[in-house]
Amino acid sequence: IFQKPPVLLLLHTLSDNEGDWSMLPLLSHSFGKNSSWIVFLEEETNVKMTKLVQVLAKYDKNKEWFLGKPLHDAESTIIHHYAFAENPSVFKYPDFTAAWALSIPLVVRLANKVKDEPLKSDFTIDLKHEVALYIWDNGNGPHLTAVPELCTEPEDSPQTSHCATTLSGPPLCGEPVNKEDLFVAVKTCRKFHSERVPVIKKTWEKHALHLEYYSDHADPLIPTIDLGVPNTERGHCGKTFAILKRFLSSSVPNTRWLVVVDDDTLISLPRLQMLLSCYDPSEPVCLGERYGYGLSQGGYSYITGGGGMVFSREAVVRLLDSGCKCYSDDAPDDMVLGMCLNALGLPVTHSPLFHQARPEDYSRDFLAHQVPISFHKHWNIDPVAVFNKWLKDDSVAKTSDGLNKSVKTEL
Repeated sequence: IFQKPPVLLLLHTLSDNEGDWSMLPLLSHSFGKNSSWIVFLEEETNVKMTKLVQVLAKYDKNKEWFLGKPLHDAESTIIHHYAFAENPSVFKYPDFTAAWALSIPLVVRLANKVKDEPLKSDFTIDLKHEVALYIWDNGNGPHLTAVPELCTEPEDSPQTSHCATTLSGPPLCGEPVNKEDLFVAVKTCRKFHSERVPVIKKTWEKHALHLEYYSDHADPLIPTIDLGVPNTERGHCGKTFAILKRFLSSSVPNTRWLVVVDDDTLISLPRLQMLLSCYDPSEPVCLGERYGYGLSQGGYSYITGGGGMVFSREAVVRLLDSGCKCYSDDAPDDMVLGMCLNALGLPVTHSPLFHQARPEDYSRDFLAHQVPISFHKHWNIDPVAVFNKWLKDDSVAKTSDGLNKSVKTEL
């Protein structure tokens, strides 16, 4: 490895399989068989190669090793299907941003296991946790081994002299998109007009220039708009497709981006405006937190709705021109959209800064190196306090470890 640089593979180039981002199906590929280790990196992971080689040399390459920076849950969480409910902190899973590594003997065994025994769940929700569970295999496989040299500190931090990996901020792509370029659609219903809508008005509504509330009841005091779609207890597909059609109509301002959120979504629009500077609205962009359904059996990816779904105008045009529609008003809107995007061959773009659940549902160490864009759900929390702690920007954004860093350098 000192004579020549390691082989660098980009997941999206290895095959046309939509599920490649879930990684486990990829292990049956022949890559890496002449190597000792496969190291998985995120886009923002920096690597000091000499240091990484020295770290890996501490471990016997002929044995099965699963290496990483461990995360754990402080309490059982819905995103991990309430696994290890009696003692959630006992199970460790890797922080992908720090890099994680598998020895080739483990890769070979896992490749055979994937062929014979696909992932038990149809859903891919939090990949890092699900990969760790699959490798652990109810105690039959290796635990994650903590490697202190795999770090998530910023590359310019004085605490990184021992680190083989560090983090760089995502690229700064230019000026934030203008408020005028965003149209925000909030899905609500009559029973939540007095409970959830006031939270939005107290927190993030003021950052939206173009925003409409869509409900099953027109309330002029909010105001809400009745799209003529009956409220459903779940799914909301009919309402979402009515929003897509309205977005392209002359009833609303002609904007480049559509943001669709639930009435219990907490979101930082200024941070979103910064992130969107990295994307071209003339392309069919669909952005948010990516989940998967049936990925090991030719399924599809989708943007989970609670964290917010962001569409370029071109994406909405293509979706509606395709004839894609709901099979019922209460079908799951995010999954139906995922099926349609998959059929059209349009990618779903993942950002880990969107969150389908509450801050309490994520590992503290995972959130410590993020400046998040959204969270979802008001259950057992004070949503205004959560917004103020995690999403409110004065002159700076506060990361959870208390460091004050400018939003621009973080996003």
